[in-house]
Order: sequence, then C-alpha cells, then structure tokens
Amino acid sequence: MSELLFEIGTEEIPAGYIQPALDAMATGAARKLEALELSFGTVRTYGTPRRLTLIVEGLQTRQADRRLEHIGPSKKAGFDDAGNLTKAAIGFARSKGCEPEKIQVIATPKGEYLMVVEDLKGQDTAALLPGLLESLVHELVFPKSMKWADYAITFARPIQWLVALYEGAVLPVHVEGASCDRISYGHRFLAPAPFPLTGATTYLSDLRERFVIADPKERRAMVIAEVERAVKETSGVSGATPILHEGLLDTVTNLVEYPYGVCGRFDDKFLALPEETLVTSMREHQKYFPVAGPDGKLLPLFVAVNNTRINDLALAANGHQRVLRARLEDGLFFFNEDRKQPLADRCPGLEGIVFHNKLGTMRAKSDRTVRLAAILAEAVAPGLHQDVERVAQLAKADLLTAMVGEFPSLQGIMGRVYALHDGEKAEIAQAIEEHYLPVRAGGEIPQSLLGALVGIADRLDTLVGCFAIGEKPTGNKDAFGLRRQAIGLISIVKGLQVAFSLRDMAQAALQGYEGVVEGDPKVVDEVVEFIRHRFENDLVSGGLPQELVEAATTVAFDDLVDCLKRIEALDQIRGQESFRVLAGSFKRIRNIVKDNKATEVHLDLLSESAEHQLFAALNDVQAKAGPLIDRQEYGQALLALLEMKEPVDQFFDQVMVMAEDAAVRQNRLNLLTAFGELVLSVGDISRMHADKE
Repeated sequence: MSELLFEIGTEEIPAGYIQPALDAMATGAARKLEALELSFGTVRTYGTPRRLTLIVEGLQTRQADRRLEHIGPSKKAGFDDAGNLTKAAIGFARSKGCEPEKIQVIATPKGEYLMVVEDLKGQDTAALLPGLLESLVHELVFPKSMKWADYAITFARPIQWLVALYEGAVLPVHVEGASCDRISYGHRFLAPAPFPLTGATTYLSDLRERFVIADPKERRAMVIAEVERAVKETSGVSGATPILHEGLLDTVTNLVEYPYGVCGRFDDKFLALPEETLVTSMREHQKYFPVAGPDGKLLPLFVAVNNTRINDLALAANGHQRVLRARLEDGLFFFNEDRKQPLADRCPGLEGIVFHNKLGTMRAKSDRTVRLAAILAEAVAPGLHQDVERVAQLAKADLLTAMVGEFPSLQGIMGRVYALHDGEKAEIAQAIEEHYLPVRAGGEIPQSLLGALVGIADRLDTLVGCFAIGEKPTGNKDAFGLRRQAIGLISIVKGLQVAFSLRDMAQAALQGYEGVVEGDPKVVDEVVEFIRHRFENDLVSGGLPQELVEAATTVAFDDLVDCLKRIEALDQIRGQESFRVLAGSFKRIRNIVKDNKATEVHLDLLSESAEHQLFAALNDVQAKAGPLIDRQEYGQALLALLEMKEPVDQFFDQVMVMAEDAAVRQNRLNLLTAFGELVLSVGDISRMHADKE
C-alpha cells in the first residue's frame, strides 16, 4: 500500500468555488480508482485560494490479475447448420482478444449462449495514475471557467503548477501548459519562494512553515480565533463579541491562506441605520464581521480578515475604515431619502418593474396577490381579511427604494422598517418581511399567520402564472426557482398548519390571470401535481417510507394539513401486526373489486353467515370511524378499522366472491367496495402491505 499526493496550483480561485471543487475531486478520484479495481484507504482534500489538493492513502500498488467472462451471441446465432462458427461468433471472440477455438457454450436463464474467458494482467498503479489525474483535472466543473494563452483547457483560474507524487516519486502528469514536478509555493507575500514537496505525510507541515494553512477546517478555526483576538485586543470595549455568521466564515476561510484579524471602527452616526443594513453592508460587500456589545446591540466596530501578517495595525485598520465609511455614507443617505416617501405612495411605481414579459408588471402581480391573499384569508382566518390585503398591497413596495436597490438582500426587511416608520401596525410591518420567508430550503418560516397567508398567495401566483405560459422546470432547468417556491409554500403550510384547498386556491390564482393567459384547467392539475411531488420528496427525505407517504397522497392531495394528519396516523399504526394483516387483505380487495364503484348492498342477497357478519361489522365500524374521519381524528379511525380484520378474514375463507349468480356476485363486490371506500378516506393501505417496520 502507498500514498498519492496531487496538488493543482492556480491563480486565486473564487471562494465559493473551492469546497465544491474539493468535493468533486474526492468523489471523482474514488470513482476512477474503483473503476480501475484499485483498493484504497482514506481520501482527503485540502484547498486554499491558490491550490486544490488530493491525498489518497493506502493505495493498492498494482491491479490484481483478472479473468473476465464475456457473454456473446446465442448458440443459434453462433453456429451455422453445419455446426461451424459463424462470422458473428468469430468476430465476438477476436473483439475480446481470444482465438475462436476458445469459445465455450454455456447455459443461461435465457438459453444457451457463447462465452469467452479473457485473462487480463494487472497493471502497476504508477502507470495508471497519470491518465487518471489528467482526466480528473479536465472533468472539474466550476460555475464559471476561463481559458488562457493558446490552451484548450478551461479551469476556474489559470493553472500555474502541478505536483503529483506517488510513493514520493514524481508522476509524468501533463496538463496543457503545466507539467508535474515536486515544486510547490508558499504564501504569495510571506514565503513566495518555490520549495520541494516530499509527500503526503509532511504536506500540511511543509506549507504551514511557509504561512499556508492548507486544511480548510484548521484555517476556519484560525479565522475565528483571529477575529476574536482582534476584538479582544483592540476594541477597547468590555464584553464585545464578533458576530460569526456561518456563511461569512466559510467565505473568508477560502479568501485567505493565512488569516490575520484587524479590528476597525466607524462613526456612531451610522448606528442610526437599521442593524440589518449595517450588517449587510459589512458582511456582503466588505466581508467584515460586525461586533456586538454585551446587550446584543451592534457596536461601531468591525473586524476585517487580511491574507497576511500586519505590522502597522493602525494603518491597516484605517484603510478598511475608509472603504467602509464610503459604503455606510451611501447607506445613510439612501435610508434618509427613502423615508421621505411612504411605502404606500410607491405602489403605483411597481408598474415600471417587469415581473415577466408574458405575465405583466410587479404592479399587476401585487394586485393579483392582494386578491388571492384575501380569498385565502376568508377561507382560513376571516378576521385577518383587511390586514392581509394591506400586507399584500405593500409587500413589494420596498423594491422601489434606494436601499433595496443597493442591497437586494434587504427586500422585505426594509419594507418592515419603512412600514413602521410610516405608522403601519407592527403586525403588518412584520408580515411584509415574513412573506419572503423561507428564502431557502430549511430556512426560517413566517412566525405570523398574516405573513404566511401573503407568502402562500405570492408563491401560488408565481407557480400558476409560470405553468400557464409553459415555464415549467425540466431537469436542471428552473429559471424562476419554481421548485424553491413550492418547497417554501409546503414549509409554511407544515410549520403553521395552514389548512385550505390547494386546488381551489390554484384555481383562484389562475382566474387572476384572466385576460393575460389562457385559463386552461390543466394548469391547476399540473401545479397541484408539481407541489405533490415536492411534498412527497420532502417527507421521504425526512425519513418516512415512500409507500407510507404515497398511501395518503394518492387518495387525496388537496388540503396539505389533512394529508399530514393522515400520514401521521398511518405512521403510528403501521407497526401493528393486525394492521399489516388488514393491509394485505385490503390489497386483495383492491385487486378483486378493480373498477367497481357501486357500494349499495342488498340484504336479501346475503346468503352466507360470513357475509352477514362482514356487513354488520362494516355498519358498526362506519358508525364509529365516520365521525372520527370527519373530525380528522385519523389515528382513532384507523383503530376502529382494525375491527374489520377478523370479519374480512372470515369472509375470504368462507365466501366465493365471484359467484355464478351475477346479482350475488355484484352484491359481494359492492360490500367489499363499501369497505374499501371507508379505508380510502384515510389512505390506500394496500401500498403499505410490504412495509414490515
């Protein structure tokens, strides 16, 4: 067993490209080694803005010799009438490097076929690795790649050097413009001289001596330590702590090779800006960490992380302060100017923003959302009708503010801030911000029903409109983020238990586009089905069995809250042995009744004792389970349905359903169908027959 070290040295790679590239290198290398039938131990990756590194430990030094059995044409196609090999048989053998006389005839489940055995000598790993590594470089994909000089290769940034060491020896790897050596480079400013690498064992320490922290986890911890040190040593404020945003930490970690924190200040007057504005300006534009006091409120401090050791802290801090001051001056100016015009007065201006060239302007979308949210409020919470309309009316107005124009991520947040300034009710202001939530899968959802209702209406309007004009997601294409819109809607419904008819609301959304798009009723079906698939995927990825989820969604998917309750009830009871037996019997019932829809049972046609017992049990269970189902108490309803297990078993043991008498046969089918309809009001438990957990 041996080790491989492969380093790709580049110009500075964008921070967001590094970790995905490292992940791709690890999975790609493992896949290629497995394809070559080379065993290996640990696969590790390291990366900085100037290098992507792969290390494979415990690598098999040589392929094992192999015998491959190749199945070819059938015996009938391989021999002619005289028993001689056909051209097809001879060609098959030679394509596998074998002489025709080596052909064997073997029996398979499909009949007799020709086979040849190919003996392959294993190759040395050292001979296989160059091609593997070259293909690995060429297959790396980045959000944006570039070409340089006259080379055909594309990469995130120009490749400057390559190191490929196997058992300490240099491998002959060649990528356009760069050949392998053992020479790497330290920190661009602190240790720029070339130096030789000896192997994976000393790789991290060799770079660390030259001010390069190659392990992203170690570098991230160092960033945190440096930020905290800078605040503690230079802020002069007792109890001051940096706000360590996870996303910013990830970004800064991949912007530097050796982090060094510098704490700076800004003028107290900028604290008049909303905290979100200050934080966004520091975090998104300058990659600075805000600082909070013991009370949690922002202090006029920030921490910048440099990519080099600082000798003159005051000079470095002053440079960062000048840059941030200019940005905050703009923000303060925008903030003061924005507050001169109420949000409500901005609404007509939404006519100047295009939502979609086939669906009209943001003003038209806003008007549709007002109408749709009002309809939803009437169905869910009539007392919120007026407030819902006000929120929907103002929800998009902050898109016209200078602050959102400068900081798009503040949309909704600035709407809340300006609504409060205008004297709107606090709950309306909060809902303006909340209607955008969640902004990503698993993100924070609205805390108020007011924000949830407008958020649902806004998303349904987008989904229905885009489906109506044929802008449906296909494969990886989802230009309007419709999957995200659907997942957001589902998250809101699940989180706040908002019960309503999805189909009715989608139909109302389609009516809102009257005169803009054709009101094809298939659009509603497509949108509901699209949301259903997202709903199922969400629950299955959360750990529920697919057959359990589909048992509920396939019989009824309109009210998501009702569907969730049925899924929960089925999940709680599925482990009981009596339920599994009943599910098996129900599957048999479904196969027997097929398309029969009639449920009327004539007593005079019931001749067998087991028929009478099943009919009596059905009436009894219907009386118990019916009201429970109406009240959505599905767990108790399922327990009542379990009482049908014995009568159903006896019925199948003692009664021939498909009797010769057509009337008797139909009566028995109707009896089973009536029981089936009762079960289907909760879920198609026949889908769960194979579930043994």
